[in-house]
Amino acid sequence: MVDVERVSTGIPGLDKMLNGGLISGRAYLVRGEPGLGKTTLSIQFLMEGVRNGENVLYITFEEPLVLIERDMRAFGFRLDDPLFHGIDATPVGKKTHIFEDVYYEKFAQGFERLSAAVEEKIRENNIRRVAVDPITMLRLTAKNELEYRKAFLEFLKVFMHHDVTVIITSSILGGTPDVEDYLTSGVIELRRYGVKGRAVRGIQILKFRGSAFDEDIRPYGFTSRGIEVYSSESLYAR
Repeated sequence: MVDVERVSTGIPGLDKMLNGGLISGRAYLVRGEPGLGKTTLSIQFLMEGVRNGENVLYITFEEPLVLIERDMRAFGFRLDDPLFHGIDATPVGKKTHIFEDVYYEKFAQGFERLSAAVEEKIRENNIRRVAVDPITMLRLTAKNELEYRKAFLEFLKVFMHHDVTVIITSSILGGTPDVEDYLTSGVIELRRYGVKGRAVRGIQILKFRGSAFDEDIRPYGFTSRGIEVYSSESLYAR
């Protein structure tokens, strides 16, 4: 297999499952129900970039940036680092940077404005990593599936053009694959499993183009440093 440039997720156990990390310059979907750590995983991915001296961008559509900043301090993640750039596009809360004073409802009518604004931000700051959290909020604004598919593809092209590595989060909407599953280069799923009468968190890689990967479900948990994936353990052995 041809060697490719890898990007660490900031989670060693997950990097091991990914055979060395994400492939640089591609977009990946992290999906799961609320409370399983999608936001923490995406911030951890960005903070790994900050540690490497990279400019990173976090776009939040659901939880106000000020609350995320506060919550992430529990893991030692300081989002006030000058390399960390944030866009708050939530219905309420502090609007920052290029979306100052723009109402969410108006902004979310289409991806064209979003794509142009994000591309400007990438150019201005030489952004190398982006997290979009969650794409579900924008998906709900599309008139139909075909419109959303076209818009989402154009959105991805912005990142690919600038060779940016992207994590996009989404809630699980059903048992069938969604548009994001098909158009991203990889899908990582977070779930709760019933094991011996108790709930255990498990992580599984469902798709990872261009690389071998660990297909088993591995347990993970939250520590003072963020998410830890136990890549050598079996979920059902725990």
